[in-house]
Amino acid sequence: MAAPDAGQDCDLLVVGGGINGAAIACDAAGRGMSVILAEQRDFAEGTSSRSSKLIHGGLRYLQTFDFRMVREALIEREILMAKAAHLVRPLRLVLPHVAAQRPLWMIRLGLFLYDHIAPRRHLPASETLNFAEHPAGRALKTEYRRGFAYSDCRGDDARLVIANLLGAQRHGATILARHAFLSAAREGGRWRCQLRNVETGEQRHITARAIANAAGPWVTQVAGSIGGFNTAHKLRLVKGSHLVVRRQWPEEHGYFLQTADGRLMEAFPYEEDFTSIGTTDEAWDGVPEDVVIAANEIDYMLAEVNRFFRRPVTRDDIVWMYAGVRPLFEVGGGRDGNLSTLTREYKFEIDHGDGQAPLLTVFGGKLTTHRKLAEHALAKLAPFLKFPSPGRTATEMLPGGDFGSGGYAGFEAALIRDHGGFPARQMRRYARLYGTRTRDLLAHAKSPDDLGRCFGADLHAREIDFLTETEWARTADDILWRRTKLGLRLSPQEIEAVAQYVAARAPG
Repeated sequence: MAAPDAGQDCDLLVVGGGINGAAIACDAAGRGMSVILAEQRDFAEGTSSRSSKLIHGGLRYLQTFDFRMVREALIEREILMAKAAHLVRPLRLVLPHVAAQRPLWMIRLGLFLYDHIAPRRHLPASETLNFAEHPAGRALKTEYRRGFAYSDCRGDDARLVIANLLGAQRHGATILARHAFLSAAREGGRWRCQLRNVETGEQRHITARAIANAAGPWVTQVAGSIGGFNTAHKLRLVKGSHLVVRRQWPEEHGYFLQTADGRLMEAFPYEEDFTSIGTTDEAWDGVPEDVVIAANEIDYMLAEVNRFFRRPVTRDDIVWMYAGVRPLFEVGGGRDGNLSTLTREYKFEIDHGDGQAPLLTVFGGKLTTHRKLAEHALAKLAPFLKFPSPGRTATEMLPGGDFGSGGYAGFEAALIRDHGGFPARQMRRYARLYGTRTRDLLAHAKSPDDLGRCFGADLHAREIDFLTETEWARTADDILWRRTKLGLRLSPQEIEAVAQYVAARAPG
């Protein structure tokens, strides 16, 4: 994973290592293009590790008549389940009926559309529930008697970013973490770009036939560093915050809750022993990297879930909280504080002058549609770049997702069977995170003792080495909060031990 020499040339420079940039790099490299991707921090450190952890069509968007967006997302849900079954897994969501907010017929109609607006091959259809008879009623207050269940998926957001980057690298892309984009200017029919390694201060010059600005919340900042380009779009940052609390019910279903103010909120099992609750929608006017959850957001989420659940969720139950900003753009109305003027759709702006080197700027997008966004991005660049091969991301498995005829369940069972010296829970965790790459992680290990020092939970030195050597991890946060989520399980002392171990491995 060595950085390129100064003056390296490429077909496409992708700026931004979140889910959109990673997907564009993966698609472009798979078409035979030479690709460099630069990210100023760790991959997925911004928005792409702070999502709702769902791969979904967006049931709530049916009420705003965004049928095209919902259909596209549902189609992508099916594709991602096939491409990365370890990272995108089915989730049954229960929607308690609140008669004062939406009539039964309206919810039935919405769920019928959700079931049929796009092909559905792997997930069961929606159904009506009587909570006096269904297990989902056990966690709910007795006043909720009826409801519905429908299907979506859980998704590991940060690991989907890594999987796309590994896919890009598999096809020859150069992946640069912690490289800030400084500037770009057209010169001789190409872009001459300047990057800076934020750890060493070394500056690098890259020439590229095209640039894709996929910097997410920082997209306008990057655009301002590109000579001769002014974006016409108004970007708005909307904060979404989440709570992770101790597991609230034993079953694997989640809940889709209608809040008192007419919004919707999810609560579902997370990382086996926890429950994820969120999200909020708040305008954010600060810089993206400073985003934090606010006290009133915590109070709001606890109050809303406690309207539904028999067992109260308290602040003492909180084990983690996080906030992220979604970069949305306005479709009208100006900056009047009304978030309804913002769209969850994605949009592109392409600047090429009179046959000059193209600059593609990406606005918006969501985790579920990252693959399709990348396809559309490459279609925008197609008039200016010749692709040696057609796109393949609709059918090509992401690294770790090649489970064969037995599928993910067969692979997990075989992994547990073949590694009887390990706890089954540890093998399941590896399977969910790394898929078939688990074989590389374990190599010839017969028991946990063969994996080196244990730092707590089931995190061993070999896994840390694997992440630093193959997934660009450089800090304890990279490992514990983005690539594994084991920060939920380790004590402050254990986290410090991981930090010391990782620092000792760092070059220089």
